Amino acid sequence: MVQEAKALDIVELVEQAVAKHGARRDAVIPILNEINQAFGYIPTAALPEIRRRIHAPAEGVFLADSHLYSAASFYQLFSLKPLGRHVIRFCESAPCHVMGGRQVIQALQNELGLEIGETSQDGKWSLLTTSCLGVCGVGPVFLVDDDIYGNVTSDQVPEILARYK
Repeated sequence: MVQEAKALDIVELVEQAVAKHGARRDAVIPILNEINQAFGYIPTAALPEIRRRIHAPAEGVFLADSHLYSAASFYQLFSLKPLGRHVIRFCESAPCHVMGGRQVIQALQNELGLEIGETSQDGKWSLLTTSCLGVCGVGPVFLVDDDIYGNVTSDQVPEILARYK
């Protein structure tokens, strides 16, 4: 879907998302999700476009760009900057840490040559952390795009990443 979004401009995409989810304040998260999925991140230029379409002063609704920015930056599955083609989200919760998470994240960093929060120069990889992926029983855990890997050891990291080359 990211490829399709490049052909659309931000205004068109926001118009489509608002038409799909409604010009209501409670539709902000689904609208932001549409934008994030289409571009792979939420361009900051989309925020005033969303506000313009949802702002309804006659109904007493006030929605500032800062409200939209707060919502977009709060959720860890949203990004306000472009990410790599493959996004790794490593769980840094206590159960994953206890089960060897420190060694796994170090192996990811070594294999990718990235620090947490960075995207590779070639745009292929982004390495992020998240507070929990909800599968604590199989820690350490990380996602590559939508694929989840559990009970991971540092020795398995090169093999897992090779699937995406």
